[in-house]
Amino acid sequence: MDHAADAQKLTSGKIILVLPTAADEAEAAAYQAEHTAHGEAWLHGSGGLARMPYREWLALSLGNMRPETVQPGLVPATTFFARRAEDGKFIGMIQVRHILNEYLLQYGGHIGYGVRPSERRKGYATQMLRLALQYCVGLGLRHVLVTCDRDNLGSSRTIRACGGILENEVMEENGELLQRYWITL
Repeated sequence: MDHAADAQKLTSGKIILVLPTAADEAEAAAYQAEHTAHGEAWLHGSGGLARMPYREWLALSLGNMRPETVQPGLVPATTFFARRAEDGKFIGMIQVRHILNEYLLQYGGHIGYGVRPSERRKGYATQMLRLALQYCVGLGLRHVLVTCDRDNLGSSRTIRACGGILENEVMEENGELLQRYWITL
């Protein structure tokens, strides 16, 4: 199955998930800057966008969609930009990992996502996660692991709203507690 072709655009309600393109560079930079201004150095669901120039990240992200071109040490994954349907505003990012390695099974899960600070608490994360779960069905996944920090109540509510069942909590290397939720598709 060609997941890249299947992933061109996913739509539901107020959100559209699209693959990133070179034309999105300025919006991705503004998204990153907004997180930085809010004291957030890590961009959840970005596949490392904050650690490299956009063009390099884009090539890596698109290459990681296929098992034959995924970077060593990583798993095949699809990263989407989430846009508001009514006006196309860049709302967030979500990454679907097609399989789990040992680290992802323990800590990262199948899906990571983030919403820009100015657009939180508007239901976008739930719609993004629901669309990503639809994509997971197309990948043949039947059980999906989604994790969040124990103190991230918004993410915990989002995961539960999408059917997440808490399996357990594990201690991360930084000493924080991480919740592990399974969603049956």
